Amino acid sequence: MPGPLLRSFYERPTEEVARDLLGKVIVRRTGPEILMARIVEVEAYLGLADAASHARRGPTPRSAIMFGPPGRAYVYLVYGMHHCLNFVTEPEGIAGAVLIRAAEPVDDGAATTLRGPGKLCRGLSITIADKGVDLCASGAGLYVFDDGAPRPRVARSRRIGVDYSGPRWSRRRLRFYVPDSLAVSGSPRLFRASASRPR
Repeated sequence: MPGPLLRSFYERPTEEVARDLLGKVIVRRTGPEILMARIVEVEAYLGLADAASHARRGPTPRSAIMFGPPGRAYVYLVYGMHHCLNFVTEPEGIAGAVLIRAAEPVDDGAATTLRGPGKLCRGLSITIADKGVDLCASGAGLYVFDDGAPRPRVARSRRIGVDYSGPRWSRRRLRFYVPDSLAVSGSPRLFRASASRPR
């Protein structure tokens, strides 16, 4: 099995990383068990200027991890019960992260429902204990690799559930997804989207 993506993959503009994560495979290793799932939906969060980002108030105890180094897992709780998995992006000192919203299992061991960030974390046994995990480390229990599959078609839309951030940021098309995937959360028909061919 190929090794983890290099840190240089994550050390780029957040929107680029978000797009390029689609089609890549998450590996979750817990003891002898290995679960794998192909990423099909993500959202980009752009740091200090982004009113929907946890980093908008600077490096607080919760969000400091978003300021680097890149290639770390940022896991947090929503409503005190649902975990959300993010990957830290951008050069160190610049806040950025990609929320992993949905994935398709690629083996029989993974849960069949990874549709939505909470279900994805539950299905892959990802918890707050994984916050700070180095996704680029050899032998890591959580990482992403490229299995050489063809690049998927990509669509983009507004992010989900960020109306509180005001018109400027709630309308930014920072959600990227594979339009042909049944694992994409919500209904793509609800969003104004444009699709593009693989780059």
